[in-house]
Amino acid sequence: MAGAEKTEYDFSLFGEMDSYLFREGNHCRLYEKLGAHVAEHGGKRGTYFAVWAPNAEEVSVTGPFNGWNRTVNYLSPRKDSSGVWEGFIPGVEKGALYKYSLRTRRGRVIEKGDPFAFFWEVSPKTASIVWPHEYEWGDGEWMASRKGKNALDAPLSVYEVHIGSWRRNPVEGFRSLSYRELGQELGDYALSMGFTHVELLPVMEHPFYGSWGYQTLGYFAPSSRYGTPEDFMYMVDVLHQKGIGVILDWVPSHFPADGYGLAKFDGTCLYEHEDPRKGYHPDWGSWIFNYGRNEVKGFLLSSAFYWLDRFHADGLRVDAVASMLYLDYSRKAGEWIPNRFGGRENLEAIDFLKKLNEAVYGDFPDVQTIAEESTAWPMVTRPVFVGGLGFGMKWNMGWMHDTLAFMSKDPVYRKYSHDKITFSIMYAFTENFLLPFSHDEVVHGKGSMLGKMPGDAWQKFAGLRLLYGYMFAHPGKKLLFMGCEFAQGKEWNHDDSLQWDQLSIPEHKGISLLVAELNRVYRQEPALHERDFTPDGFEWCDFSDWEKSVVSFVRKSASGDMVLAVFNFTPVPRLHYRIPVPCGGYWREILNSDAMEYGGSGFGNYGGLHSEELRWKQSEHSLCLTLPPLGMLLLKLER
Repeated sequence: MAGAEKTEYDFSLFGEMDSYLFREGNHCRLYEKLGAHVAEHGGKRGTYFAVWAPNAEEVSVTGPFNGWNRTVNYLSPRKDSSGVWEGFIPGVEKGALYKYSLRTRRGRVIEKGDPFAFFWEVSPKTASIVWPHEYEWGDGEWMASRKGKNALDAPLSVYEVHIGSWRRNPVEGFRSLSYRELGQELGDYALSMGFTHVELLPVMEHPFYGSWGYQTLGYFAPSSRYGTPEDFMYMVDVLHQKGIGVILDWVPSHFPADGYGLAKFDGTCLYEHEDPRKGYHPDWGSWIFNYGRNEVKGFLLSSAFYWLDRFHADGLRVDAVASMLYLDYSRKAGEWIPNRFGGRENLEAIDFLKKLNEAVYGDFPDVQTIAEESTAWPMVTRPVFVGGLGFGMKWNMGWMHDTLAFMSKDPVYRKYSHDKITFSIMYAFTENFLLPFSHDEVVHGKGSMLGKMPGDAWQKFAGLRLLYGYMFAHPGKKLLFMGCEFAQGKEWNHDDSLQWDQLSIPEHKGISLLVAELNRVYRQEPALHERDFTPDGFEWCDFSDWEKSVVSFVRKSASGDMVLAVFNFTPVPRLHYRIPVPCGGYWREILNSDAMEYGGSGFGNYGGLHSEELRWKQSEHSLCLTLPPLGMLLLKLER
């Protein structure tokens, strides 16, 4: 108790307008008001504490500064019915550990971490840490120009990364890299591979490392496993200075039941629903936010704003949106409660998502929100004012599942599933789609991307090159999980490093070289990215040759540039294969997945060829091509 000073109650950061906005669910910057804030008051330095606990009988702050004694530093409830308790404790400075001690209406005393903590002890320790932000950013050039780089008509090729297992230090106990180490190493690597953005699996503090961050507990704190908040800022800053955007995975759909977290925060179901039919998630053993409570909406809105504001994030990928939209998600009959109209739509969650996107794009018009939504919910990426949810983009899960189902078949049988590779164009322009090959596809017994490909070793690598070629030519932005870019042989393991030694094997190196070249061509050719979300950027050449499993189409830019993409999904070389093209001219071969430098057999078209005025399948012009086995060709029209 030595050194503890009495709490002072004549200082506040939480004003009348804050209280009003908080109760209305319209406060998007609560991180400036609630939590622990180092300040000066009455000539003394200390920390102002504020916490929302409307149903508590008593709230105090404990820490080493008062010997963890809950009777020393009580907070005072505000008299505005906000449910906020506050107080200024002199002498408490940056780095101080603290918890909130709450006495419930039933007389039980519980210890809680701060919902608005900016920093936490390294798990399994559970104290929050007083931590003001002190960082001088150097990414002004990126921030001034990022609107164009994050735009819907820009090339967006995302490298999805789990920080703890991307690369480990073999010299120092095989530890994960720190944020500061990652800034340089991940930045240089993403740049060398041609990715435009990295997307980080949730960095928000989480007690269980094996959840990959998806059991988020600290919604305002980067995980202390890898460094301080300033270290995380440094990583983002360095990535930006290298020209790499940063997208953060964000989880507003559920939170873990750990005793020191949000669950029954003040002895009551504050952040969650009391009825488990609405408040408990059976898939993940976690709690579901009460989206109908205004203060909870403010908490989540503020979390989203926090990462965009304080950490300069370029986008938020919103996890498990489908689980938010449907009341019966993963539930049997009788395990869920219909909405007021008798339906299964979660009206409160829908309103929250609309509000989230309107607020984010209102204050940060140069970022993107991306929905991981796995159903056919309409207008996910359409503006709220026309009835949409307001997201900028949506993961195309249907494309991913159909494509992998097709590619996993023995090529001799692919002709019977030809529609799985062509059907996606039927709905490709109904949403702003991002094409993902994500972490979910290389865990839990699903095998690696390479392992999904049928055939012998040569066919596996050729098939993977073909798959990536198809992905980069297909309308939609791109996302590739770490390790997939060099065909890691084993499943991803969060406790291990990627198999970087495989880059010394020619076949794996060939995949890496191809992905880098795909990224380069994708960025360089407006036809491949400019009109990803409009049908005028796409034209079929021939999708009907199911017997030979050959598909071809043209991508078009706004200025009229054309890139022809041709795919041979069998290991049989196709010589003198005729394809209709929209117009005459010289078609230069700009990429061939079967090139020998990528590990292919070297079948090609000698750099390109002129089209012939030979009518073929409703077109006045055609090309007579050599199609490599399990190969993809990109040819650019040069008039």
